[in-house]
Amino acid sequence: MSGWDRSAITIATFLPVAGAIVIAAMPREKDRLIRWLGVLFTGAALVVSIAIAIAFDYGGRGGLQFEVDTSWISAIGARYHVGIDGISLPLYVLTFLLSFLCAVYTVRYVPEPGRTKAFLGLMLLLETGMAGTFIAFDLLLFFVFWELVLVPMYFLIGIWGSANREYAAIKFFLYTVFGSVFMLLGFLGMYFRSDVSAAPGFQHSFDIVALQHFGAAGGFTHGFQVVVFGAIALGFAVKVPMWPFHTWLPDAHTEAPTIGSVLLAGVMLKMGTYGFIRVALPILPYGAHKYAPWIGLLAAIAIVYAALACLAQKDLKRLIAFSSVGHMGFVMLGIATLTQIGINAAIFGMVAHGVITGMLFFCVGSIYDRYHTRQIAEIGGGMMQNVPKLASIFAYVAIASLGLPGLAGFWGEVMALLAAFSPASGLNVALFRGFMVAGGVGTILTAGYFLWMLQRVNLGVLPDRWKEHHISDILAVEWVAWMPLLVGIVLLGVYPKLVFGTTSEAVHGLLSALGLGS
Repeated sequence: MSGWDRSAITIATFLPVAGAIVIAAMPREKDRLIRWLGVLFTGAALVVSIAIAIAFDYGGRGGLQFEVDTSWISAIGARYHVGIDGISLPLYVLTFLLSFLCAVYTVRYVPEPGRTKAFLGLMLLLETGMAGTFIAFDLLLFFVFWELVLVPMYFLIGIWGSANREYAAIKFFLYTVFGSVFMLLGFLGMYFRSDVSAAPGFQHSFDIVALQHFGAAGGFTHGFQVVVFGAIALGFAVKVPMWPFHTWLPDAHTEAPTIGSVLLAGVMLKMGTYGFIRVALPILPYGAHKYAPWIGLLAAIAIVYAALACLAQKDLKRLIAFSSVGHMGFVMLGIATLTQIGINAAIFGMVAHGVITGMLFFCVGSIYDRYHTRQIAEIGGGMMQNVPKLASIFAYVAIASLGLPGLAGFWGEVMALLAAFSPASGLNVALFRGFMVAGGVGTILTAGYFLWMLQRVNLGVLPDRWKEHHISDILAVEWVAWMPLLVGIVLLGVYPKLVFGTTSEAVHGLLSALGLGS
């Protein structure tokens, strides 16, 4: 292994931390320079991640690449074990892409005069935490990265959010900590019950790869798997969020600044679904089979419930927040099938949701900057007359989100429904086909609320109050920040192999080795 292979993902992951340190040392009055430093460091990390993607061996059978495995906390046998495979690579690159685009957007968006340093420093720390979660292969290291995102997002919401920001930030914090406690207890249980060591002198291990082999070989008893799977699934479910643990999400999204909403929807929610695929399913396969029907049930409820909730929303941002609950329901339905098609659909759905919903929150942020309201009734329609370019892009992304064939939102959802028709051996076929029907109903309702929203906001006659105001259309910096996502929505729709070609071999290798699906 070359020096580049050993250091690439470490460099990419921790470049944002270096940027946060540099920005912290800058004088506060250098506001514009600070914003460009944010672009510089997020852009450098993105370039390294793209180089990793180019050098990645797509013909591998699910093995780790760019792997580093060295002692970290020798007293307990914890290791700095990082690597990347076809499951984590799309999410890893997505993290750096969205962070860079947020930094570009910040060149125009000044959250609060004199606080740009703190804002960008927190955003960079958040980027490292999110990226690190997707490459960590030691449970303790995974948990550290997982928790690292909590504090920056808490302050981004609590300081730069809207009117009810303190309530939303505290709710987000408490929900996440609650889930993390159970997840950590589950990790400790797996550590102490394991009889495999990835570190010299230790009987037990935090190593995810070693624990996967131990779990696949039947090392954990069935009773232990049922209990521990429930504990760690609770932590992941809160982050997704799965119904009924979703109530923190609409408040957090509604009150968060635009960039906070983009990163929260685009990346942070995927940490929970990724945790199911990376940790819960392969280490505890018996527990996965036992909980799969319940996960599928909650996913089906989330799809229908979120669509109905969207139909009742009056705030644009809150509507899109509830739509995330439904879209992540499709991701969880794919995971619950325990099949290769379902897991691939879930990963594709994560990437597509990150691109589409991240773009939707960018649009709503720009609409708010111009209209100073997110209330659908106050906007009153006529955006196609007033700001035709912004209205057209908003319609384009909303249609992608409702799952139109040829755009990114289609493949993850249709393949999740297809997987539900034929779930893994041992699962109740009739039950999962019922979930498929619920998902189908959800897609119809999704089309309904997005088209209703566009009719109320984009179409109709421009209200008199907006005729008196000059409202600018899309600015150059917005084009720069949005264009990669707008192009990505089409590319993923017409050429889904961009994701499936990366994930298929890794998912096949994972499920074949563990006997989890077909």
